[in-house]
Amino acid sequence: MSAQRTVSKPRKTRRRGRGTLAVIGGLLLTSAAIRMADEAIALEQRGPSSAPESVELEQAAPAAQVMTDQDLAPILAALKQREDRIARREGDIRKRLQALTLAESEIDRKMAAMKRAEEDLRATLALAQTAAEDDLTRLTNVYANMKPKQAAALFEEMDPDFAAGFLGRMRADAAAAIMAGLTPRAAYTISVVLAGRNAEVPTE
Repeated sequence: MSAQRTVSKPRKTRRRGRGTLAVIGGLLLTSAAIRMADEAIALEQRGPSSAPESVELEQAAPAAQVMTDQDLAPILAALKQREDRIARREGDIRKRLQALTLAESEIDRKMAAMKRAEEDLRATLALAQTAAEDDLTRLTNVYANMKPKQAAALFEEMDPDFAAGFLGRMRADAAAAIMAGLTPRAAYTISVVLAGRNAEVPTE
């Protein structure tokens, strides 16, 4: 009986030691599970992008703090000067365009006036030529209807070219009668002028 009692005591001690270890292990596992659960809940509350955003904000914060109003003032002043230069150039371009438009309008007006003046001049020249032709025709008829001796006295005083012009417009018989009343020298000079004019007329 005593031997059995001495053997059973170590078995109870071993069982108690194993039970203590199991309890401690369970407590550790429970603590780890609780920590993991707390971290999961915290991450879920913050969201997946909260950590990177905080890092980016922390990285960007020094850069934002570096750019002060004093640093931005020269940049803003340079931009303002550039805008002023562009505005002045645009104003100059608008003024030049207005000047060009006015110049083009003035040129068009002057061209139209010159065209009208040219047309008026042509009409005047045509009228003058017609009037001169009419005057020459009437004057030629007057000389042709004069008495040959009276007409010859007038032609004797005329310039040979001028006299030849009238005689060339007259009928042949009237011109011959006037030529007969001229002095030989005057008649010869007028004949040379008439012959030269006729020689310049193309035959073909």
